[in-house]
Amino acid sequence: MPVNQRQSRLVFEKLSRQLTKLCSKPAAQNVHKFRTYSRRVEALLIELVPNPGGNDKKVLKILADLRRKAGRERDVEIQMSALRNLKLPEAARHKAQLLAALGEERARRQKKLEAAFDTKSTRELRKRLKRAAADVKIANGQPLTAARRLLAELPSDHAPISEKVLHQYRMIGKRARYLAELAGRDPEARRVVEELKKMQDAIGDWHDWWKLTQRAEQMLGDVPRSPLVAALGNITRAKFRLAVDALVETRKTLSAGKPHPVSPVRKAKAASAVA
Repeated sequence: MPVNQRQSRLVFEKLSRQLTKLCSKPAAQNVHKFRTYSRRVEALLIELVPNPGGNDKKVLKILADLRRKAGRERDVEIQMSALRNLKLPEAARHKAQLLAALGEERARRQKKLEAAFDTKSTRELRKRLKRAAADVKIANGQPLTAARRLLAELPSDHAPISEKVLHQYRMIGKRARYLAELAGRDPEARRVVEELKKMQDAIGDWHDWWKLTQRAEQMLGDVPRSPLVAALGNITRAKFRLAVDALVETRKTLSAGKPHPVSPVRKAKAASAVA
């Protein structure tokens, strides 16, 4: 099912509305929604627009920069929440030290985020989004076909599943999911979205714990047999196994759909769109 103009414009409108909310209240929920909506716009412009114009490329560059800032702040929030909920009396002192360090980093990230989403900057971005929505041309855009093409570029079933492979599936899986969502009520697209979301949740959970473990190792790695580092390492390894299981299951479930050949032009276009 192709994307119609109304569907595509709605993607831009939702992001524009979220910008207004984030500008007035940079709460964690608003940050998360901004990142999600911005990825949908990026997926549409990079994968479905044949010849992105200058304004489209500028939008992509601005969104990439803002999303990175928002992502760093979001990561610290998630790490602090996970750490608070970790019951480990024998590591109370190390836990408090790490929480304090994360709290200081969160304060710095929040200031940078608030500065990035000032009124002038968000007003300019909203204008560019409005222009992009009005000018967007999706010639014969088949979002499900584009989603499957993206997935076909990932390592095959025979490739060993490493942390790097999981991260690739995490990033590409998000974009493929957002593309498939543009197919609306198409049954096959909805099935793909459901499977990718399950995989995305499992890999995202592992990734959050992995980043927290890395942070603990940086801070406490020289402490012999730190119970906090050991506990986080155990949790991360367990999350890794769950993420691998989810990835394998998603591969198996989606393999019933016919894979699409990789477009040799797509990668070059994606690179030029954010150059």
